[in-house]
Amino acid sequence: MDNLLTLAADPAAWVALTTLIAMEVVLGIDNLLFISILTNKLPEHQRERARIIGIGAALILRLVLLSLVFVIVQLTEPVLTLFGQSFSWRDMILIGGGLFLVWKATKEIHHTVDPDPGPDMFGGGTVAMNFAAAVAQILLLDLVFSLDSIITAVGMTQHVEIMVIAVVFTVIVMLVAATPLAQFISANPTVVILALSFLFMIGMTLIAEGFGVKVPKGYIYAAMAFSAVVEGLNMLSRRSRSRLQEGAKSNTVQR
Repeated sequence: MDNLLTLAADPAAWVALTTLIAMEVVLGIDNLLFISILTNKLPEHQRERARIIGIGAALILRLVLLSLVFVIVQLTEPVLTLFGQSFSWRDMILIGGGLFLVWKATKEIHHTVDPDPGPDMFGGGTVAMNFAAAVAQILLLDLVFSLDSIITAVGMTQHVEIMVIAVVFTVIVMLVAATPLAQFISANPTVVILALSFLFMIGMTLIAEGFGVKVPKGYIYAAMAFSAVVEGLNMLSRRSRSRLQEGAKSNTVQR
């Protein structure tokens, strides 16, 4: 308690907390996108529960990793060298998670673009999803995103209390935003492709980071923001055309 009071009186601690919360919220977008898209594949009565379980698990994983913060830091030490390239446990986890995201996004894009394909590498037919499979996949990506989140937090502050507050705040934001985001994606089919493309890009970024290529996160999120703005303008344009067409039909009927 004394330590918390000391931190509360320190302006530098408030700056670190604000910066870390902003960073954690931005990093949480990746996790939230995946959870939203995946839970939308479930029957409607299971979606809310799957989101709560997935985001709750993200909080638990982050807090557990924070309690093992000294172990987590050691995960960045090289443990394997292949063809002159050194890999740490963190690198291998990021590569594995990135490959999974790329595969998942590619599969979902394939079935969204062609909902009735013939037999192919993706198994053909509609993508099936049950509650247990959805939760298992969410937990798998929760681990990858949580590890990345905690390592980022460790690099920004040495105070575990600040990390805990930032993580809890971020998860609360995710809980509040999860259902509206999932509903928005579900109600706008073109947004589904855009969101899946984001996941594909995030997966490629994780793979690149696993191989030691530092990709500035600002570039990634700037590209995502630009694409979202363009899609928003497209949606406004489609709605305007739809209203004009409805108005023209109404005038025709009245005549």
